[in-house]
Amino acid sequence: MAAADSPSTALRRDLCSRGIRLAGKMRADVVDLLDAYVEQQGLDASASVAAVEGVPLAAVERWDEQTGTQRLLENLAAYRAFRALLAQMLEEQREQLGEADAGLGRALAAVLLQVSAFAYHLEELLRLESRGIPGEEEDGPPPPPRLSLFEQKLRGLGVLRELAQWAVRSVRDLRQLAKSSPATGAAPGLAESP
Repeated sequence: MAAADSPSTALRRDLCSRGIRLAGKMRADVVDLLDAYVEQQGLDASASVAAVEGVPLAAVERWDEQTGTQRLLENLAAYRAFRALLAQMLEEQREQLGEADAGLGRALAAVLLQVSAFAYHLEELLRLESRGIPGEEEDGPPPPPRLSLFEQKLRGLGVLRELAQWAVRSVRDLRQLAKSSPATGAAPGLAESP
């Protein structure tokens, strides 16, 4: 039981617990934002949106075979991409509506701050794992093509939906990381997979 009480293990568990709370709060806020976004943009909440270029997908094959470090790196890359996508959405929102709907702009800005904070939190976890942190330029999405107003709205819907799914995945990844040994970072066995 001495290993469970080591400072690095305790810090790791604490960072994972805080990350789980951050991701849970972020998901709740994204779901609220998604509802407001759909209403404000005049979209159908059940509208089907094809995969959006530049939006990282939360689904992963062989999730149970990933190491803790792989999970952290994928999460970090995703949240960096979402940070760029949300900043772009916020800019487009300001161009489209100006101050006509400041509430939606504030909600977008709040979620953007949460995504940035969560990305920083993931970097802290990677530092604890003694892993190098990839540079920003490696993870950012390519500049998006110029889209029509309707395409921008659909892309925004896709971004928010996928961000909500990433928050769920992040909670699962952090729970798995909290359970695994910090020294090995080995992939969990099938019995441990969620």
